[in-house]
Amino acid sequence: MSGPVLVAGVDSSTQSCKVVVRDAATGALVREGRAPHPDGTEVHPGAWGEALDAAVAAAGGLDDVAAVAVGGQQHGMVCLDEAGEVVRPALLWNDTRSAGAARDLVAELGGGAAWADAVGVVPVASITVTKLRWLAEHEPAAAARTAAVCLPHDWLTHRLAGAPGLDALVTDRGDASGTGYWSAASGSYRTDLVERALGHGAVLPRVLGPAERAGTTPGGAVLGPGSGDNAAAALGLGAGPGDVVVSIGTSGVVSAVADVPAADPSGAVAGFADATGRFLPLVCTLNAARVLDATARLLGVDHAELSRLALAAPAGADGLVVVPYLEGERTPDRPDATGAVHGLQLGTSTPAHLARAAVEGLLCGLADGLDALVAQGATVGRVLLVGGGARSEAVRRIAPSVLGVPVVVPEPGEYVADGAARQAAWALSGAGAPPAWASTAEQRYEADPAPSVRARYAGVRDLVAPRPGA
Repeated sequence: MSGPVLVAGVDSSTQSCKVVVRDAATGALVREGRAPHPDGTEVHPGAWGEALDAAVAAAGGLDDVAAVAVGGQQHGMVCLDEAGEVVRPALLWNDTRSAGAARDLVAELGGGAAWADAVGVVPVASITVTKLRWLAEHEPAAAARTAAVCLPHDWLTHRLAGAPGLDALVTDRGDASGTGYWSAASGSYRTDLVERALGHGAVLPRVLGPAERAGTTPGGAVLGPGSGDNAAAALGLGAGPGDVVVSIGTSGVVSAVADVPAADPSGAVAGFADATGRFLPLVCTLNAARVLDATARLLGVDHAELSRLALAAPAGADGLVVVPYLEGERTPDRPDATGAVHGLQLGTSTPAHLARAAVEGLLCGLADGLDALVAQGATVGRVLLVGGGARSEAVRRIAPSVLGVPVVVPEPGEYVADGAARQAAWALSGAGAPPAWASTAEQRYEADPAPSVRARYAGVRDLVAPRPGA
């Protein structure tokens, strides 16, 4: 008797590559593997390919897999020459050297409203189009060699297909909507914006529908279109209209599944698409789980003790406020900012107060994002709290008071890889909707809202100093 039909999902994130192999019908996990990525804000795509190979091997290979799809970190600039070779290491989403290019591009087109109308996104340093302008200005020879531009997940899908040529590059709505030159509202590229940034035209990946096949691997497995990590995670979580996903990973993300596109001239909300044919208005911060890492390191404790300390301090930390712009910031757009601590007194100079203030500062930035989504018309039926930072007991218990709504914490999982696997099963089946896999166990957390915490944070979040030399 033959066994179940298997599908694989890949999560090629900033820090590592994860592969899950699941039953296409039920979603049951069969096996998994992972491998690390190099540190840094620019990485040669070849390192992602090597990590994918290692993660696939750790997951038992793909010989028995009928379909595979890739979810990947968004915005990374992958430049290819006419032969399909990588021109230079990819600039990642968290590389802020293109901040000046972002400001110039916004001004050249006539301001944030013009960009929001054109592509639903107002460029900041993380967005791909700004990295193309940086390349043209700082490495003109590399810009001149660039014949095609794609994203990390596009490049890995192309590699899985055997790298058949530039005209075979494909992407999906979710990832394309984060480039700054594809509009989720119109469903089309603005090639003039690529030319404005890069100085000339380039081959851009064909944008596939949510379950459209991207080809096959040399072994015959069907390739799904893949997506950006945020859209893949929403698919993996089974998020639908009215769901808001708050993800605390390397970046902090607040996104909502919506039936209509967003166009925010302030640039706080990016008008992205999701992986199902709907839209995914999204707010992203640069500083998320690593704020917890840094605070734990500063206090000389592990994460369990950091949580215990934070929960031992009173709400509001007796007025101590941490503005956690440790890597600059994307939302608000302050790429050169540094973090700050306000309200430091003798009585607040304790490990517990600092731990509490760090958790609250992290969550206040995400709460500002939730407010921005609501202002753009998003409805909040439930908040799903996910990501590595959601494993923190302090984050779980403090989040409802800062966000002002109850939160649901699904069982920890590889939601980006799971979403990619679910998409692979969808592409394999040819059905009109993704398979209805069983949802994971959830925990619900409630707390009285604490508007005073938000108010104190709002009073000092703009009082930040630039990093030296900025």
